[in-house]
Amino acid sequence: MLKQKYAIYRLCIVLFLCIYFLFFFPVASFAADPKLVTKLTKAFEKIESWIIKLATPAAAVAVGTGVFMKKFSFGDENKIATGKKIIRGSLFSYAFILAIDLILSAIQSLI
Repeated sequence: MLKQKYAIYRLCIVLFLCIYFLFFFPVASFAADPKLVTKLTKAFEKIESWIIKLATPAAAVAVGTGVFMKKFSFGDENKIATGKKIIRGSLFSYAFILAIDLILSAIQSLI
């Protein structure tokens, strides 16, 4: 009989402590982002915005250069082929830079 009282008493104390820890400790203290992760996330967002801001005019200039190279080639096959390569390369690079958002979000999910 005495052992059952102590067992019930211990069970009550354990349940009380579990309830106390669950309800009275803030959840944010257990699930807060560390400062390093927050800084890395902000850095990735800044890098991404700068790359996209710089890539748009750079791609436009490269496509424009390729178009002008094709237009003013005066029948020279070498200049036409070079102009096409410049246009294709710049559009591919710009598409890759726009996809960098997906790449950075995948890296952020790993961190």
